[in-house]
Amino acid sequence: MNRIVQIDIDENLFLDNLGEELISTACVGLLERAFRCLGNDLTAFLTTLDGVNDVVQHQSGTNTEAEFVCIATHDAIELHFTTDRPSIAYLLVGSLKGIAKTFYNDKADVYILPDPYNTKFFRYRITPERYEQIGLTSDDDFDVVIPSSTHLLSKNAADLRMGVASFCKAFPWHFVVDRNLELVQLGVGFMRIFGDNLNKYGREISTYFKLTRPRGVTLTFHEILKRANTPFVLTLQKPTGADKLPAEGLELKGQMVHCPESDSILFVSSPFLNGLEGLTGRDLFISDIPLHDATRDVILVGEQARAQDGLRRRMDKLKSSIEEANRAVDAEREKNVSLLHLIFPPDIAKRLWLGETIEAKSYPNVTMLFSDIVGFTAICSTATPMMVINMLQNLYERFDQFCGQLDIYKVETIGDAYCVACGLHRNTNTHAQQIAWMGLKMIQTCSQHLTHEGKPIKVYKHSSSHKKPYY
Repeated sequence: MNRIVQIDIDENLFLDNLGEELISTACVGLLERAFRCLGNDLTAFLTTLDGVNDVVQHQSGTNTEAEFVCIATHDAIELHFTTDRPSIAYLLVGSLKGIAKTFYNDKADVYILPDPYNTKFFRYRITPERYEQIGLTSDDDFDVVIPSSTHLLSKNAADLRMGVASFCKAFPWHFVVDRNLELVQLGVGFMRIFGDNLNKYGREISTYFKLTRPRGVTLTFHEILKRANTPFVLTLQKPTGADKLPAEGLELKGQMVHCPESDSILFVSSPFLNGLEGLTGRDLFISDIPLHDATRDVILVGEQARAQDGLRRRMDKLKSSIEEANRAVDAEREKNVSLLHLIFPPDIAKRLWLGETIEAKSYPNVTMLFSDIVGFTAICSTATPMMVINMLQNLYERFDQFCGQLDIYKVETIGDAYCVACGLHRNTNTHAQQIAWMGLKMIQTCSQHLTHEGKPIKVYKHSSSHKKPYY
């Protein structure tokens, strides 16, 4: 007899253990290598995964963006996660512990903090044993923390002085904003575009830039710091009231970096261009892209690929035209061959096509048949030209069929005269009999064809069998 035993198991604890077991058993092979390349510790892993998630969601084109935001503070890692299934959120607790243990041989304390006002939003507090801060994003704590794995030649920043002008030249597509999101420093690329507009329309960042990515983020100091691990894409826009702005619509992709020393945000970016047309269309030049920026190589390689593609298309077009010309030549050749076969026997036509000289031959035994339509002149006098043509065509098409059936060579037709021969195109001992059969078939066929006046057609035949050589 089967017995059902009920065991009391904490659901969250079960999901926690399941998530940890899932990482240790499922993350093998290619998936393990992909996970290991994200970072050298759990903090770097999660911050990099934050940016990868944004890129994947942007490429998928989905409008509903699931939140996966990692914020590294001075004493722990805070992770924001949105999901429609709470079980996934609790499964993630064990997964994070499993990632720390399996990939980094570290032990992490993970606490989940559900939001009582939003059942889809979960906040995690993660504290690895060997925690090393890689970026400060808290709004309230601005103490500089040096990672333990970093070895500096000097701890005095005065020994590494760099002028503002040098920095702006080395990074022409950067800007620095304060806590009020007002521009306090611009690279030479932005300075050339904005010019005197800063004095006319102010220094507010939203006056000149529109946030394109990440979606759902407002341009505030706190929101930017919250998504500091995500690539930002800003689009240049003209200020309200301005006639135009050079390079309007130019997209810039880069990173937001928090500078706790000055309580500011540094945006280091590159123009998002697809070729030289994107440059010249916005009054920009290759020299505006610094040498260290990979965008320069992307533009030059793209132009080289575009030139090669254009050459390939021209070669394909030339190849198509040559093939079409060859097909036209072949069609004309077939017409010429067909014409030769209509006029001459096949062996003679072949030799003529090959350019060989045809010499006259003598045939000892040949039988020929000449035929005329009786009263053809009278018929033509009372019929239209088309009536005569249709009558001859219908009649001679039947005669041509008989030539093929009886292996007789058609010599020529002139008006109502129809001339055939046997023994010319092929040696045979029955040439007279074949011509006789041809004559009988012609008589029978003519009796079945009527003139335009409704009278049967009659033919006058004359056959000649030559025993002497025929030329």
